[in-house]
Amino acid sequence: MALGPFVLFMEKGKDYSNLHTGLVLKYFWQVIKRFKVSFFCVVFGVIITSLLEIYIPFQFLKLWNVLSTTDFSLAPKAYHILIFIFILGLIRFFVARGYSFINSYFQSNVMSGLREQSFSYMIGHSHSFFANNFGGSLTQKIGKYARAFERLMDMMIDNGLPLIIRAVGTVLAIYTLNHKYAYILLIFCIVFILTALIYVNLKLKFDILAAISDTKTTGALADSISNHSSIQLFAGHEYERERVGGVIQEQNKATILNWYLWGGLSSIQSAYVVIIEFIIFWYAIGDWKLGLIGVPVMILIQTYLGRLTNSLWSFHSIIRTYYDSFADAQEMALVLNTPYSIDDNVSNEIKDIKGEVVFDNITYVYENNNQKVFDNFSLKIKAGDKIALVGSSGAGKSTFVRLLMRLFNIQEGCILIDGIDISTISQNSLREQIGFVPQDPVLFHRSLMENIRYGKRDATDEEVIKAAGLAHCDEFILNLPKGYDTYVGERGIKLSGGERQRVAIARAILKNAPILVLDEATSALDSESEMLIQDALHNLIKEKTVIVIAHRLSTIKGMSRIIVISKGKIIEDGIHDNLIKIENGVYKKLWDIQAGGFEIK
Repeated sequence: MALGPFVLFMEKGKDYSNLHTGLVLKYFWQVIKRFKVSFFCVVFGVIITSLLEIYIPFQFLKLWNVLSTTDFSLAPKAYHILIFIFILGLIRFFVARGYSFINSYFQSNVMSGLREQSFSYMIGHSHSFFANNFGGSLTQKIGKYARAFERLMDMMIDNGLPLIIRAVGTVLAIYTLNHKYAYILLIFCIVFILTALIYVNLKLKFDILAAISDTKTTGALADSISNHSSIQLFAGHEYERERVGGVIQEQNKATILNWYLWGGLSSIQSAYVVIIEFIIFWYAIGDWKLGLIGVPVMILIQTYLGRLTNSLWSFHSIIRTYYDSFADAQEMALVLNTPYSIDDNVSNEIKDIKGEVVFDNITYVYENNNQKVFDNFSLKIKAGDKIALVGSSGAGKSTFVRLLMRLFNIQEGCILIDGIDISTISQNSLREQIGFVPQDPVLFHRSLMENIRYGKRDATDEEVIKAAGLAHCDEFILNLPKGYDTYVGERGIKLSGGERQRVAIARAILKNAPILVLDEATSALDSESEMLIQDALHNLIKEKTVIVIAHRLSTIKGMSRIIVISKGKIIEDGIHDNLIKIENGVYKKLWDIQAGGFEIK
């Protein structure tokens, strides 16, 4: 059974015996081919040095044959042979050093390319993809993908390709001396390799389970560490120790079993080596007694046998590296092979829009639970309108905004901006026309200057500082030791909620997009800061189409249109003064609750 794209959710007891090696190699080659000259230089270098390893002992045989005579007049011939061996050794040395340097250049560049390849594709996946996967696990997949190539390349250069050449070359070399020993070695190589292949194939599923358990452990650790503040607030230390500890113990069991199984293969191989040495020299002593072979040939056979068994001894490591590396790389290759759920089939761009937004009979169903959020929903927002979306949690307000920004694809209908279907526009171009201030802004672990500039990445420092001033960010930034160069911590943790929200508003001011979406943009501000920012927002929304997701109704009284949504349908539409007059109206009930407040008894 081929592995599916959701490798993290595999369960024990299923068949994981198929690796998509072709898929992995396909994506590896996309990067390798940019450095194919270096790649083939390394391969040819390995081939040359390995062939010289087979050929040089033959020259030593000639030297031993000369030295074993008592004819000292052959000394010049011995010197000539020795000089030739020295030249071959120098050639091997310089070729080996040369391809070693080329390999360093090649591998470092390919690994960088693989990281760029995987990140560039992964970051283009949809909002749903990242909502369904741990950030730590995805980060680890990129690292494991590049390191898997490194291990595979090292294995091929140091062990794999040399083993093939040594095995074939040794059998052919000994065949020229004595057919019988060549046949014995050939049978030995076949039995040795077949045993390793069968054994490794039987335990392959345990290798993949070990790789999956490693990814699960990373995901569990990342989840707990990134939410450590919640752990502290809810006194969850012991619970998290047990939960994460259980995941770690599962990985430990998978790892121990894996190592035990490898130990079993090593034991079988050790027995094979002892047996073949005994058989070879049992026959060699018999042939020596009959005068069929001399001591130099026996020394040569011992030399070849020692090198061959050392190479074959690493065969199980080669297979282990092969499967482990492909299992690691496959996780990322499957991500690369997973089509985008929201893809750009066009490169059309929109510019200088007026800001009219139309939802034309759209239907949207959540893919994960088949819950229908919108059913033949229609709404027209004129350019320059200032509307507010009101409704209880789950009414569809946030989904409305995500569909507008095309974070999800609708199943039916269309969404238009200035009469243009947004599905015919590139996602980047669409989102360039929309400014967004979320309720809970998340910042990069970068400087405040960089975080604000993210709204307009080609903005000058002066433009960033001006936008920060309009959002009243300068009031806290200038009090920081490093000012705008201050790093805000992971997800902006070093700033308060109100400070993060002001940074998000500064981004929107700097972006100055024709459509502006405010998701309760002042909810994290204290009353004084909110009052200061109201002026900035008042200037910001001029001549823009504004969509406000409102929870505090006092902030939207002045909107030109208030739309009340319930279960994905518009149930009320009007201005504040009219909506509060509707008896038993949803908006009036919400207003009365908020205006009256609540009392804790």
